[in-house]
Amino acid sequence: MKKINVTQPSLPSLEDFIPYLETIWENRWLTNNGPFHQQFEVELAKYLGVKYVSLFSNGTLALIASLQVLKIKGEVITTPYTFVATPHSLYWNNIKPVFCDINPNDCNIDVNKIESLITPETTAILPVHVYGAPCDTKKIDEIARTYGLKVIYDSAHAFGVKENGDSILNYGDLSVLSFHATKIFNTFEGGAIVCHDKEMKKRIDYIKNFGFEDEITVVAPGINAKMNEFQSALGILQLKNIDNLISSCKEKSIYYIENLKKTKGIRLLKESEDVNYNYSYFPIFVENNYPITRDNLYQKLKDNNIYARRYFYPLVTKFSPYRSLVNSTSIKNALQISEQVICLPMYPDLEKEHQNQIIEIINGTA
Repeated sequence: MKKINVTQPSLPSLEDFIPYLETIWENRWLTNNGPFHQQFEVELAKYLGVKYVSLFSNGTLALIASLQVLKIKGEVITTPYTFVATPHSLYWNNIKPVFCDINPNDCNIDVNKIESLITPETTAILPVHVYGAPCDTKKIDEIARTYGLKVIYDSAHAFGVKENGDSILNYGDLSVLSFHATKIFNTFEGGAIVCHDKEMKKRIDYIKNFGFEDEITVVAPGINAKMNEFQSALGILQLKNIDNLISSCKEKSIYYIENLKKTKGIRLLKESEDVNYNYSYFPIFVENNYPITRDNLYQKLKDNNIYARRYFYPLVTKFSPYRSLVNSTSIKNALQISEQVICLPMYPDLEKEHQNQIIEIINGTA
């Protein structure tokens, strides 16, 4: 029986990619702001509907650099319901993460609990658009203005997502994207910081290239986080087909919803009519009235060669670097959701027969 993973990277045909590789071989320009890198930044900003994009070798380095470029220190309010890269980026910058509970309806940071966590040491808010569902950006930006805080959105899941026709990447001071192989849009590895003015773009570009302003001038203690020409070339090619990939995932999401929305004990996230999603994740939540536990259903799928993922489980606050920073009562929603969630396989090439197999196991158990 074929192994069905929770995700599978989408790639263009090798035949289409070879001319890009030939150009790289001819140019002998492999990194350091090469022609494909420059082209990709321009085309990506245009596609996303944002002013400026700075490409990175991966999303984690982009997160770390975003905190550096804004000179964030002290404490940053963030969510425990996220991938470890989010708090790790704070840790690497010697910043204390302050974990705010989530809203169980959308799994995003609970904006009504942020203000109670603000102290004189708070300098920023680092929310996550979980599963590509937009945070309450207006409320977060309002809080940030009131208290003089910076806002960096971890938008690793949110490639191409729009709300009321506008890219959600246009909110906050910065937004950080991931182009990891598991994402709907991938460049093998990769990432980017989205910003809103030319001067900030220049500062970000310094930070990701050792702080070099020119051949003999270093203006900041930067790192090496540049995207290379191979990744950039793939990104240019991937942009040509991304709308088709998102459309395919949308069809599969609709099919899951049609077949699982009435299943007793299985809760699905509600979609907003105001949002254009990228449909790159399909989480279900196994509640107490489902016949078996979440972990038993997870194992049952696995026994049938279906490798779903409990995403995010455990919470990052269960890991040793962060365990002492929070008590369970303050993040009870996040804890409960992490004990209920299973992300089902979702990718453009997921076959209908495999979806039916997954649905049959879930509904057959119910």
